[in-house]
Amino acid sequence: MFMGHIGVPTKKLVKASMDTTITDTQKPFSLDPYHVSEEFGFILPAPLAELPPYYQPWMDIAQHVTELIYSHMLRSHILKMPLLNTQLLESHRELRLAHLALGVMTMGYVWQEGEDDTVKMLPRNLAIPYCEVSQRLGLPPILTHADAILANWRKRDPQGLFDMENLELLVTLPGGDSVRGFFMVTLLVELAAVPAIKSIPLVINGVQCGDAETVTRALEEFSQAIQGMTDALKLMHVYVKPEVFYGIMRIYLSGWKDNSSMPAGLVYEGVQAEPMEYSGGSAAQSSLLHCFDELLGVKHEAMSGAFLTRMRNYMPPSHKRLIQDISLQPSLRGFVQQQACEPLTAAFQLCVTKLLALRNYHINVVSLFIIVPAARARQLRNQGNISQEETVSRAPRALEEKGTGGSDIMSFLKTVRDRTRDVFNLK
Repeated sequence: MFMGHIGVPTKKLVKASMDTTITDTQKPFSLDPYHVSEEFGFILPAPLAELPPYYQPWMDIAQHVTELIYSHMLRSHILKMPLLNTQLLESHRELRLAHLALGVMTMGYVWQEGEDDTVKMLPRNLAIPYCEVSQRLGLPPILTHADAILANWRKRDPQGLFDMENLELLVTLPGGDSVRGFFMVTLLVELAAVPAIKSIPLVINGVQCGDAETVTRALEEFSQAIQGMTDALKLMHVYVKPEVFYGIMRIYLSGWKDNSSMPAGLVYEGVQAEPMEYSGGSAAQSSLLHCFDELLGVKHEAMSGAFLTRMRNYMPPSHKRLIQDISLQPSLRGFVQQQACEPLTAAFQLCVTKLLALRNYHINVVSLFIIVPAARARQLRNQGNISQEETVSRAPRALEEKGTGGSDIMSFLKTVRDRTRDVFNLK
């Protein structure tokens, strides 16, 4: 989201390589300033698993949030936690782990007793350090995609593969294996996108140079990567149970904006007296599709566009800046129209086709994991059959047709999908 001047991972960063020459007035576009890893893309490389010993009171709770929620003891443990000084957190990775740990504690504290017994105030010993760490990172004080997905992983075998069998979470939330499955599959979608991210400078610089051949090759890599993202997303069906996602997990990913369970928001004690509103975690907080839309020229309608723009405030600042800077480059779509080159046009159309297919598949996943369980939960309530044996019946009513980010999820996804289809018209 906002890595700025804070110490950033010393991984080799992506460089654009061009065979063509860029004129003096046009600087080659590079991913170097945006802290994008050549190996991992937007994923934080090698996240820390532990903080300095001074912060052990945080980690002792964060690593046991699930058990403390189930025993209804998380709130009482947090209230006894010491108020710690955040200035001893020095590196970017330390700040990211602190933000993740404080984030899962916050979600657990707010939602421990479900939607009917939320809190109005986050206690100062959690609220003050959380807001301080958030300010240093440029992230909001709520659990985000950048925390739960991008900075919440480690390899069981450091020399092993980056795959489901060798990955585990640093911290977790209620939902058992399905939580791990949901977070890890989403992480693998991010990883699958890396070749597409690396193609972006090649496309932009090729357009600037009028090099249709370079742009065509880069777009071919781009479309293959989007197909890889769709293939990775299919693993949701293997590793995540829809009834667990809907009935148990979703509430802990939900925020206090556009949520009728917490219409006034949340007071961060010791930070400010007025309540603050923040959206819960959402796929729209991933920088990937924002970058793709700006590159391919997907233009969203007003309401969807406003939601997507607001979600950029939940991204590391350097990643948000990358999206904005891509939007300022010469139009790829215009270049394809101008060149009227058959291989280039075909490569561009294939990218749009693959992006459209990814969005259609995402709609299918959302239908299976949210819309179908929501209908079952409504049926059970209407029958007066609220059974603990039916996991979906435990789901919060406030989220029934909404995403955890607060959007009306199906209408939003279909509108975004339809605007992607509009890009096909190159006339």
